[in-house]
Amino acid sequence: MASSEGGNFQAPDKELSLLSLEKLDRSSPDLWPEQIPGVYDFAPLSPPTPEPPKLLNLDDQDYNLLYQFRLLTALEIIEEVKKLQNVAYQLGLEEAKEMTRGKYLHILNNRKTK
Repeated sequence: MASSEGGNFQAPDKELSLLSLEKLDRSSPDLWPEQIPGVYDFAPLSPPTPEPPKLLNLDDQDYNLLYQFRLLTALEIIEEVKKLQNVAYQLGLEEAKEMTRGKYLHILNNRKTK
């Protein structure tokens, strides 16, 4: 049909040489003799049903905070997360200082009990 510049290339003949006339019968007992043993021991036969949502014991202040967070844009939420990370970092620094102070004051000595 079409020949390339570098030689004789005929696409239909190449496609015919790659054509397979073999028929695979998937219902053959030799091919799939039985279910794989133990598969259904770990995989459920039916999809899991979702659990009903757990009721949270939230007070009015918690609901107000959730409502305020719901009104924030994505960038504002990112800023809030950054603020929380900074507060957590500062608390970690203060805790490390207090632990060091307690160590030097021998407040946290190991007491040997008999």
